[in-house]
Amino acid sequence: MSGLEKTIQLLNGKLKGPLPGLKAQLKMVTDPRPGNIVYYEVDDTSIKAGVLVLLYPLRNRLHLVLTRRTNRVDLHQAQISFPGGRQEEGESPEQAAIREAHEEVNVLPRSVQILGKLTPLYIPPSNYCIYPIVATTNKRPDFKPSLHEVDEVIEVPMDHLLDPKNVHKEVWTIRGDQALVPFYLFKGQKIWGATAMVLAELVEIFE
Repeated sequence: MSGLEKTIQLLNGKLKGPLPGLKAQLKMVTDPRPGNIVYYEVDDTSIKAGVLVLLYPLRNRLHLVLTRRTNRVDLHQAQISFPGGRQEEGESPEQAAIREAHEEVNVLPRSVQILGKLTPLYIPPSNYCIYPIVATTNKRPDFKPSLHEVDEVIEVPMDHLLDPKNVHKEVWTIRGDQALVPFYLFKGQKIWGATAMVLAELVEIFE
């Protein structure tokens, strides 16, 4: 068994135990936080979405895939996010995440092995509650971005996220107000918001 395979096996086991949860997510929250509501308080009123946290080997390093959204989508335009989207009627979060990843970046459903779930995260500005599904593939998918939804496919090494020197903070103007925004910096890309909060929990599990 290779080192990457052992890492995936260990991660699979950790995802079956108690998760770091909100405490880890808040390490990368914007200050002031856009609302203090947590996912279980809006179960009946939020829009549910599954997102795929997909891990795969590339050049002997474990990577995950993110996307930069286009300006043509309805919400979170031009932001960096996980492949994923709204659950359709009768779908589970896992089914939604895999379907959307196929539609957005051509991840083949039959290639995906689900490892577990991270803690759901409610996003007040859009009323979405995202359910992060952690999965793996044996080899790098043949990514083909949807022209309508995806401007760029971003492949981030997991060890890059684990390095504290790649975490930064800046004051930004968001919806007319100033906020202190933490983000992961990768090749000039600033990974912030809900995506960074989900990554913060994954990073803590790896640590």
